[in-house]
Amino acid sequence: MTDIGIEQLSLPGLMLFETPRFADGRGAFSETFNANRLKQSGIEVSFVQDNFASSDRAGTLRGLHFQRPPHAQAKLVRVIRGRIWDVAVDLRQGSPTFGKWQGVELSAQNWNQLYVPVGFAHGYVTLEDMTEVFYKVSDFYAPECEGGVVWNDPNLGIAWPLSDSVPCLSEKDERLPQLEDIRPPFVYGAADAAEKRS
Repeated sequence: MTDIGIEQLSLPGLMLFETPRFADGRGAFSETFNANRLKQSGIEVSFVQDNFASSDRAGTLRGLHFQRPPHAQAKLVRVIRGRIWDVAVDLRQGSPTFGKWQGVELSAQNWNQLYVPVGFAHGYVTLEDMTEVFYKVSDFYAPECEGGVVWNDPNLGIAWPLSDSVPCLSEKDERLPQLEDIRPPFVYGAADAAEKRS
């Protein structure tokens, strides 16, 4: 089987996986997850939970979320219907890209996946109605460890591709703090070691 393409993005540890698709008269097939291939790519993480989110409207924004240690999560995100613009923000203290963000488009058409390591806040906005997102996480949901940064933090300056000035948000996400008002619980280099122990 053809190997997946892996692109190291501008924020260290953030990776885009170009998943090969094999199509014929019946439809298409793809191997969407292979632990051995991740390990060969330098990603040693065990995923323990799968999450699914559906959004009825384009312009629905979820994020920016993270989970604090000891239940910090790495994520592997893909879209199974529609399109999203997926964003990760580096929250690792001591990182050369601390506070920087990167966005990529994931869709049911391009079959790409985004690997978001521990130490990043993550969020996305839907670009089409009836969008469905599926993602794996490396630790179980722990509400006492939930954290986040508000989507429109002016110091981050994320260029969300929104047709309206205000997205469809949950009340919880509307109330998230700015980055300058929190103390990120991640240290550059420590997240890599924690993932390898998991």
